[in-house]
Amino acid sequence: MLEDVREWYNMELALKAVESLKRNGFSAYYFKGRSEAVEKILGLVPEKAVVGVGGSITVRELGLPEILSKRGHEVILHNSPDTFENRRKTLVADVFLSSVNAVTLDGKLVCLDGVGNRVAALAFGPKKTIVVAGVNKLVRGLDEALWRVKNVAAPMNVKRLNRKAPCALNGLCVDCDSSERLCRAILILEKAPARSDFHVILVGESLGF
Repeated sequence: MLEDVREWYNMELALKAVESLKRNGFSAYYFKGRSEAVEKILGLVPEKAVVGVGGSITVRELGLPEILSKRGHEVILHNSPDTFENRRKTLVADVFLSSVNAVTLDGKLVCLDGVGNRVAALAFGPKKTIVVAGVNKLVRGLDEALWRVKNVAAPMNVKRLNRKAPCALNGLCVDCDSSERLCRAILILEKAPARSDFHVILVGESLGF
C-alpha cells in the first residue's frame, strides 16, 4: 500500500512535468520503470548513430553506454582517454545522451557543469538530444531547482569525485572559491532550443544525484 502511494504521487508529479515540458517545446515522456525508459531511449537512437554521453550517473545506472556499444554504436564518453577531445566531439554527435540536475513542474531543465561540455551540448550542437531523469529530480520551480543543484547534486558529485571543495565536508553549498569547485556553469532551458530535436524522459524511480 505504501509503495502504491509513492508510485501514485511520483506519477502525478511526473505527468504534470511532462505536460509542461510539452508546452515548452520538448518531446516528453513518463515511464514507471527503467526498463521501459531504456527501451524508449534505444528507439530514439537511429541506427549507426554516433552517441555522445555527458557526465551522468543516471545514464550509467541505466547501463546505456554498454547497451549502445553492444548495438554497434560509436559511444563517446567524457571520461575516456583523450578526455578533452572527446568532450569536443560530443558537441557534433548524432545524439547527445545526458541527464540534468533538476526538472521543474512548469517544464524547465536545470543543469550544473564544471567544465561546460555538458551544458554546451544541451544548448546546441548534436542533431538529437535525449535527457533522462528520475523523479527524485522533480522540483516545484526554478528557485527550488537552483537550491537542489547547489545543495544536493553538487555536494554528492564533489564527494563522488573526491574533490576537496567545502560542500564535500558539510553537504551544503557555501558559494566557495575553491579550485575544486564543480559549480562553474549553470544552464536553464526555459524552452526547447529553437530548431532542436529534444526529448525528455522521466522515470518513476530515483536515479542519479
